[in-house]
Amino acid sequence: MNGAGNSSVKRRGKNHTLPANGVKVANGAMVAKAASTHYSDASFMKWTVADAVHVATHHWMPCLFALGLLFFMGVEYTLLMVPPSSPPFDLGFIATRHLHAILEASPHLNTLFAALNTVFVGMQTTYILWTWLIEGRPRATISTLFMFTFRGILGYSTQLPLPQEFLGSGADFPVGNVSFFLFFSGHVAGSVIASLDMRRMQRRELAWTFDVLNVLQAVRLLGTRGHYTIDLAVGVGAGLLFDSLAAKYEDSKRKTALTTKHDLIS
Repeated sequence: MNGAGNSSVKRRGKNHTLPANGVKVANGAMVAKAASTHYSDASFMKWTVADAVHVATHHWMPCLFALGLLFFMGVEYTLLMVPPSSPPFDLGFIATRHLHAILEASPHLNTLFAALNTVFVGMQTTYILWTWLIEGRPRATISTLFMFTFRGILGYSTQLPLPQEFLGSGADFPVGNVSFFLFFSGHVAGSVIASLDMRRMQRRELAWTFDVLNVLQAVRLLGTRGHYTIDLAVGVGAGLLFDSLAAKYEDSKRKTALTTKHDLIS
């Protein structure tokens, strides 16, 4: 009986024998098998032709961006860079060269367009302040404050040269031919912020009006060489970004207020 007990103990001891590294042999085998299964189950290993067709038909935009990546990699790596002695190359300047010639030949027309653009900036400012002071919705104002603060930081950090063909006007905003940051366009970003707020409030006709005026403003700024194309493009992105950040700021403050109220009640 003792022999049987010893035999049973030995068998149990054998099953629980540990190798030198302290890991069970059986478990080690299972780990190796799991790792092998992990790599064999990689997502791309299961792709089929039908999957590729589905991606191309239902997710054509990322596919288009992938082609854009390859195309612009080829452009970037074979491009002759602009030498330090030459002005920056700007495709927007080339596209608006005829408008530039017209405005250069007619200073009064340039001043008229500048004045109209200043009125549009006033419309943006009035609407954004109205949403806060009259309607009690501070999101557009907060996003504008965020935007202009970071615009100042970036504009001062990298001060782009004023385009050689710049057509200034005392009627342009900021009024009086004062200096200004080129990067990025506060005109465009402010219009985007206002338009986004209008859409949230279902003021779609007004939003579309602002969008059209914003496009005309961008064309005029390129025609007068008041901004580079990159300033205007980043201005659109900045309007979208800071509107989103303002929403996150409001949400965080709202959650903090609710948490504080809950703690006080508790």
